[in-house]
Amino acid sequence: MNIVLEVGSKNYVNDLLSIKKALSHMESLVGGYNGYVLSEPTSKFGWTFFKLAFKPNLQQGIEEKFSDMISKYKENDHPTKFANFIGDYFASKGCDLKIKISD
Repeated sequence: MNIVLEVGSKNYVNDLLSIKKALSHMESLVGGYNGYVLSEPTSKFGWTFFKLAFKPNLQQGIEEKFSDMISKYKENDHPTKFANFIGDYFASKGCDLKIKISD
């Protein structure tokens, strides 16, 4: 199952650049190039929201390379563990984002 995340940012322009750099780095680490799609942003209440969809090659590469880290999250379902891992990864790259699984 491909995971789609809903991402919220208070500083979309700066965070978008940081997100793209972080994902490019992740693609290099796992060999999953051109592995994500970003939707058009929408703004509400001072936040900008957009969706981040992972393609199978990048998602599987992340899950395989970082399985030990992802498994340490306390949530019961794998998509939520993956979303929390990605949120923490972006935070480590300087992005102040809110991330949740898209419905």
